[in-house]
Amino acid sequence: MNMDEVTKALQDAFLLPLNEGEHRKIIFWFDKDLEFAEYIHEISLENVKVHTLTEGNNFYTKVLLEEEDPNSNYLIYSNLDMSMEGNWLLDTILYSKMFYADRISLIMNELNIDTSLRSSVKKYEKFFGSKDRIKKFKGFELKANSEGTIELMMMSALCNIKTPDFEDVLKVVLMDSIDDSENKHLDSIAKYVGLEVFWNAVAERYGYEQSQKSLKTLFIHLTVTALSHAVNEERLSLVKSYIATRNKSNALVFVDHWMHHKTDYHLYDRYAEIAEKEIKLSDIVNQLPIEEFKAADIFPYFDKAIIIYIANSLEDRLEDYDAYTKLINLRRAKHYYERYQSIYEALYYTVKMFEFHKKYSMGIPKTQAVDMYRAYVNDYYQMDMFYRKFYVAYDNDSNSEILKKLKVMVENLYTNWYMSELSSHWSAAVHDELKSSWVLPGILNQKDFYRSFVSPKISNGDRVFVIISDALRYEIASELTDKLNSETTGACEIQPLLGVVPSVTKMGMASLLPHKNNLEIDLSGKVLVNGKSSSGIDNRIDILQGAVADSTAIHYQELKNMNKAGRRETFKGKKLIYIYHDSIDATGDKASTEVYTFTAAEKAIDELYDIVKIIKDDLSGTNILITADHGFVYQRDALEESDKIEKEGIQAFEVKRRHLFSQENGERSGLLDINMDSLIKNEHKITTYVPKATIRFKFQGAGANFVHGGASLQEIVVPLIQFKNIRAGQKNSREIEKVDVKLTNTTRKITNSLFNLTFFQTEKVEDKRVPRTVKIYMVDDAESVISNEELVICDRTSDKPDERTFKLRFALKSIPYDKNSNYYLITKDIETNIVIEKTQFTINLGIVSDFDF
Repeated sequence: MNMDEVTKALQDAFLLPLNEGEHRKIIFWFDKDLEFAEYIHEISLENVKVHTLTEGNNFYTKVLLEEEDPNSNYLIYSNLDMSMEGNWLLDTILYSKMFYADRISLIMNELNIDTSLRSSVKKYEKFFGSKDRIKKFKGFELKANSEGTIELMMMSALCNIKTPDFEDVLKVVLMDSIDDSENKHLDSIAKYVGLEVFWNAVAERYGYEQSQKSLKTLFIHLTVTALSHAVNEERLSLVKSYIATRNKSNALVFVDHWMHHKTDYHLYDRYAEIAEKEIKLSDIVNQLPIEEFKAADIFPYFDKAIIIYIANSLEDRLEDYDAYTKLINLRRAKHYYERYQSIYEALYYTVKMFEFHKKYSMGIPKTQAVDMYRAYVNDYYQMDMFYRKFYVAYDNDSNSEILKKLKVMVENLYTNWYMSELSSHWSAAVHDELKSSWVLPGILNQKDFYRSFVSPKISNGDRVFVIISDALRYEIASELTDKLNSETTGACEIQPLLGVVPSVTKMGMASLLPHKNNLEIDLSGKVLVNGKSSSGIDNRIDILQGAVADSTAIHYQELKNMNKAGRRETFKGKKLIYIYHDSIDATGDKASTEVYTFTAAEKAIDELYDIVKIIKDDLSGTNILITADHGFVYQRDALEESDKIEKEGIQAFEVKRRHLFSQENGERSGLLDINMDSLIKNEHKITTYVPKATIRFKFQGAGANFVHGGASLQEIVVPLIQFKNIRAGQKNSREIEKVDVKLTNTTRKITNSLFNLTFFQTEKVEDKRVPRTVKIYMVDDAESVISNEELVICDRTSDKPDERTFKLRFALKSIPYDKNSNYYLITKDIETNIVIEKTQFTINLGIVSDFDF
């Protein structure tokens, strides 16, 4: 040990803050073997006086320190035995600090470890043989005041943890490997601290007391003990040996924190799959009723079991649909939901389809055309939405055997029942009521769109934006309406228009343009507006400008590619702007991509929302109309031969999958002959023939699953969304607000380590009140998390308060709690990471218990 090191250690000791009651530092340096006697006169310390103690100056030294110079810092060097009787300085030594210049003493001095712990530091001398390890140990704010604390600090340093905490030590060890022979952190602890110390700490904190200890059985012990909080222990008799008999809540909190870590959870999930196979969890779960494990969240098998249970129940036609929906909603807040999200969503929409089927168990009513049309708009359209949403989920995990099983049920419900009944009844109504005149009482016709909705606004001096999305089916537009109402400050309403027949782009697009007289169709199939071709954007601009001089039209993609300045310049002075969008039709109309029709619909909703945002934010537009040229029919399963029909020798000048134009008239088997007089200026006496129901004409080439052109409700119920932008501060303006969630319990005292709390979603989700997801947990005064975390998804739309209530169970770490200290329940918004409620509690557990009374 050289003098430079000794001098530095002494200087550091004098620079330490004064302890309570101290007004200066006195350090006694004992050098029994006289190793530094010849160097003592060389030592120079800032603001410190050096004094050598001899056998003859004890009393003088006492007078010096207490009478002559009671304020200076002193280093008292001695090689005497100071424990002898009559030692004048004994009381001074007791309130001063002792210093030794051997290696252990220097280490203890550097780390500010009390001399009473010298034997503990000596015991772990090997650990302190590295400057790097000493640096890590010294960097901890925790004071090493016991052997247990020193051991914790050493293990934390070996695991590269910033703050000593055995929960973090254990997690770092387990994350390295659950194979003891491959675990580098366990090797380091064994080498420098001792395996016994590690396993004793595990036993003390987590009740792990297996005779044959291993990291793998420790992980199983932690997870099964955590599981015992969610599943009755009596049901876990086969794995009882893995359940702790004390400090059980520590295991739950440990597992919960690992599961909810934003990145580390991946490894936990992998271990959990290993563990559930090891304990044969499937054998245990398969003997339990669903109610007994529906909230269990430790292993992925629980989600598999719940999914299988619902799927099998649906297949067996067990009609407890409300219970299945609640079960799926319960799992949404659980750890493994994200892994199985596509399957859960597919299940959810399958359940909704079965619910719809149950509602119409007596069959879809055969009524008059207008009543059937209104029933579709008010209710039936949802079945098309459920079918679409099912396949959006299905396509995310199409190799899943469960989803393949659900697909059979879904196709049976949708294609074989719903579409079969609805389309045949509607075809009969069309045959009886609409063939001669395409009009429904009380329903506006698509061809009157401009006259009824655009022209009055233009006449009023308003600026109008019209967005036309090719093949935007009514059910897709309904979802867009909900999104616009909940996510923008504007207000919008959706209403149906009776689309033209045939429901093809050239007819629908022409119908939406301004026209004084009926449309015309020439014998080449070209559609004319005011005598002009309506095909292509240039022709449509010409027609628009014939009605409103300051008007234009643009494709969505061109609008999207502009910057804000470019958009403002392009539309400067324009009173009427038509924006054309075609994500759905462009995908569905190609044989190679029609399978992605529903994916395109999801994309279209987002794109149309973005167009509205551009108009609002960049162009200050307030009047926006969103509509479509037509809808579509789409089924996923391959068509049967019975789904196709020959055109039966009709002389036609245009033939497509779902319609043909002919100058012949009269009924044909399997076809609806629709007189076009009410739709066009019919100089050529054109009749449109469309196959009944959803039958397609036999046609060369692939791509028949996505079609339009016929007269089905899915094709001719055209949506019209009227969006009015309302800026903040304007009359009737409403800010978008997340729903609130409040703790309803009145007591603020916790007396048990396991406790329940109840929370209430104060408003239902509607319009501008949007869902909120929160994380709830307990912390101490230092903001350290002391409980498990619970996720609450507040998206309930019910008017009933009891259906907006959440009962949550919490477990506190098994640690000492001060009944006079404050603890806090934290409710944090997941999206913003903002604490929305911090509720003060006291904790008085008495004897720490895992029993919940």
